[in-house]
Amino acid sequence: MTVVVVLYLIVTIWLSLYGFNLIALSIVYLFHRKDKPVLAELDEYPHVTVQLPVFNERYVVERVIDAAAALDWPRHKLHIQVLDDSTDETTGLARARAEFHRAHGIDVVVLHRTDRTGYKAGALLAGMACQNSPFIAVFDGDFVPEPDFLKRMVPAFGDPQVGWVQARWTHINEGYSALTHAMVLPMDGHFAVEQVARTRGGLPMIFNGSAGVWRRECINQAGGWQSDTLTEDADLSLRAQMLGWKGLMMPDVTVAAEMPVQIGAIKQQYYRWAKGGAQTLRKLFVPVAKSRMPLGKKLMTLFYLTNYLIPPLVMLMLVAWLPIILHPKWLSGIPMTFVSIATLAVPLEFTLGQIIIHRGDVRRIIFLPVFMVVGTGMALNSARGVVQGLAGRNSEFMRTPKFCMEGATETWKRSAYVMTADPTAFGEAVMAGYAALMIMEAWRSGNLAAIPFLLLYAAGFACVAIGSAVNLRPRRRRSTLHLKADA
Repeated sequence: MTVVVVLYLIVTIWLSLYGFNLIALSIVYLFHRKDKPVLAELDEYPHVTVQLPVFNERYVVERVIDAAAALDWPRHKLHIQVLDDSTDETTGLARARAEFHRAHGIDVVVLHRTDRTGYKAGALLAGMACQNSPFIAVFDGDFVPEPDFLKRMVPAFGDPQVGWVQARWTHINEGYSALTHAMVLPMDGHFAVEQVARTRGGLPMIFNGSAGVWRRECINQAGGWQSDTLTEDADLSLRAQMLGWKGLMMPDVTVAAEMPVQIGAIKQQYYRWAKGGAQTLRKLFVPVAKSRMPLGKKLMTLFYLTNYLIPPLVMLMLVAWLPIILHPKWLSGIPMTFVSIATLAVPLEFTLGQIIIHRGDVRRIIFLPVFMVVGTGMALNSARGVVQGLAGRNSEFMRTPKFCMEGATETWKRSAYVMTADPTAFGEAVMAGYAALMIMEAWRSGNLAAIPFLLLYAAGFACVAIGSAVNLRPRRRRSTLHLKADA
């Protein structure tokens, strides 16, 4: 039993350190909240390539092409690439829209691959080979940039050390349901607090994969887009920072995107992030540790790399809890004050994010309990991704289905991309039952302090299991690589 107590103690303290890290980032933000980036005057407009990587996005592809074509930039210096790996009618829709805009003087080309070699990273790399613009903007299929996006972002490259600039994501369909309201909270906290604190505090900052602009020179020097992880964005930005490049967060520049509306879609997204994060940890931990980065920045980078260990740690805590409940006297060895302070991290950051974005309006924080339930229920799914990533197990890049949710209608439920089943629901149901049994044991033994936490586990796993019981998408067939342009 001593081993279980030691394991529980290690896991509890380890998780608490991540909580203190969020508190520290919130404090860094408060110290730097009035800082503003230095922007250069645009004496002349450089050539910019806008890359739109899409895969089976029939509902949103026309919208993102139209938004890119509407960017306020000299037409002869704006080059739009639709990087299309689709296997459905998305390709035809993209080609028709590109032809329409070319007829109006906009340089829009569709580069269609019949094989997803390298997935998104491979598509971005293939597109770069067809253009030599010094700056490259990237938008996923469900993003809708404003016309002034480039005019507000490109001036940030006046600093020659800036390798990429990231805009803040907003949410087209935030108000669709309690689920979308809840899942917006961590996004807002990440962009409004964490990313700003990192960039202004001189800490490592990642590119978020979309709604950003890269300096081509930075991409090339850092080794280019690489497809050996599912988070090619974090991988490239961390490699770039080891060479002395830096990212810049522009929180006042916003780009609207669509939130997933299905539990299964959120699970798929979280699984991809967790597995990609673990792959990046496996790939870069030693290079970062050996790099010449300043010690403080190096330690924060290593801490960031291990961030996706949180889901397996949460699972270990739950498994180790039963012996602790059976022997409540063992809890006397847990530094409960230290742990209790760390639990304030998420509410603090999320509330601060809402204050920043909504000018003091914190009403949306009422959805925090929904996030806590769903987020806890995602632990098994994300832990599976982390284990597979650390083990070096490769898998297909599964994009999150989007449905063009403007107007928040119910029509998405009959769309082609709705997921139909999820086999991990069984494991989540088992974990919900395990947590329920521990609740009964905690009640029987008088260990009432543990019950609220166990209720969170039980409710979370049950909610996600039920919500994903109607969620698994069919596998798609592969073919050989071909790169074709329609112009």
